[in-house]
Amino acid sequence: MGNNMPVAVAEQTDAMQEYVIEMLHITKEFPGIRANDDITLQLRRGEIHALLGENGAGKSTLMSVLFGLYQPEAGEIRKDGRTVQIRNPNDATALNIGMVHQHFKLIEVYTVLDNIILGAEDTKFGFLSKKKARRKVQELSERYGLKVDLDAKIEDITVGMQQRVEILKMLYRDNDILIFDEPTAVLTPQEIDELMKIMKGLAAEGKSILFITHKLAEILAVADRCTVLRKGKGIGTVNIADTNAQELSRMMVGRDVQLVVEKTPAQPGEVVLEVDNLHVRSKLYHRDAVKGVNFSVRAGEIVCIAGIDGNGQTELIHGLTGLEKISRGRVTLQGTNITGASIRKRSKAGMSHIPEDRHKHGLILDNTLEQNMVLQRYYEERFQKCGFIRFDAVREYAESLIEQYDVRSGQGPVTITRSMSGGNQQKAIIAREIDRDLPLIVAVQPTRGLDVGAIEYIHGQLVKQRDAGKAVLLVSLELDEVMNLSDRILVMYEGEIVGELDPKQTTVEELGLYMAGAKRQGKEAEA
Repeated sequence: MGNNMPVAVAEQTDAMQEYVIEMLHITKEFPGIRANDDITLQLRRGEIHALLGENGAGKSTLMSVLFGLYQPEAGEIRKDGRTVQIRNPNDATALNIGMVHQHFKLIEVYTVLDNIILGAEDTKFGFLSKKKARRKVQELSERYGLKVDLDAKIEDITVGMQQRVEILKMLYRDNDILIFDEPTAVLTPQEIDELMKIMKGLAAEGKSILFITHKLAEILAVADRCTVLRKGKGIGTVNIADTNAQELSRMMVGRDVQLVVEKTPAQPGEVVLEVDNLHVRSKLYHRDAVKGVNFSVRAGEIVCIAGIDGNGQTELIHGLTGLEKISRGRVTLQGTNITGASIRKRSKAGMSHIPEDRHKHGLILDNTLEQNMVLQRYYEERFQKCGFIRFDAVREYAESLIEQYDVRSGQGPVTITRSMSGGNQQKAIIAREIDRDLPLIVAVQPTRGLDVGAIEYIHGQLVKQRDAGKAVLLVSLELDEVMNLSDRILVMYEGEIVGELDPKQTTVEELGLYMAGAKRQGKEAEA
């Protein structure tokens, strides 16, 4: 057996095994933290098995052990009853184990097709042959409803599209054991429904699925069983038919969680943000992705931009926050024209920004947590003296935010941010941006990848900011979040605002019609 093949060190006489994968007594440690503490997980053939837990509970770490990205300090992994050593992802692939990662493993300057086939290329006479690969990817794309532009570069496509690429990468390799790590975090409700159907279809074909998610409704809709982790320990495994959302959330966080946002009616004040005839170009398609958008956000209200991903929301926010140039129109913040202003000037004018892509625009991953906490404030008098950083003040400030927002990491403020779980990276950004205490908060999918306890807290913080007189511009793909949190809903379709809705006076069904383009400004649109 070659060096790149997994090593079978024990044989099981019984050929028919109930479990296709067994992770027995797995322990994995990092500096300052035991991420997995004696965890046992057993996956049946043909089942969808959910893995649930708070941010930092050890879910992604456990799956990274199964995929060969980490080596455990203790424990045993069995496949079809045989003990195996999975030393790297190549070993996992040889065992037909595939993984869709929460943080995408894509090369931004490569095309979609190149990323999908990378590491599994077809060659002919030593030369790369893409025709067969292209046909296979197109067939998979059509079969599973995962439409992508195979020739687009990763850096030019949305986060939602990148998620599709990750799923296609796994399907392209014909894996039998599929690990989905937060696969719906960046998908629209329609895409999530489609993915649920795909997962059920894959399980019906005999594939076994491990499904990490924070969304209880998804677990109840698609999973057969669920294993719950809390602070690195296994709490238990339950049959989905025998449980409910409240019980799962209680197992996950150890207390009852308020699943509905409680807030008093908004008391809007003066206009904080005014957007007039805004046009923003698409980097990918070289045409206007935002077309003549007009709206305002007042102090003391939460205005939500809703819509199916790819209808101009990303470009709109990039134009407002300075990440992209505005081709036409005007943006006014507290009476100041910021249309052509730099990102720092917009920040100083009163805008905080929780970005859609936390890795690309929210954090410097190889810096410490405390350095990231002061990214937009290090030059303030509080944190520097005569041009030199006051590291004691930075440390004290970071520690206060870490405690207030329950940001979990192995080494506290000196933790390298890249090593933290995605949910805790998100909480760090939210803590930093909300604590800046600015008149306008632009929050793009602020609860993406967060557990129900953290979502409850963040929703409460956004409502608290609204009640304190801040203007909140929210962009969300989560219909429950849109309906529960917003005071006004603006629906975007093909780069335009096609409807302004009152969440108290509308339904999810009507909102969906606007999002799909079937209704526009109260009138039926032609199909």
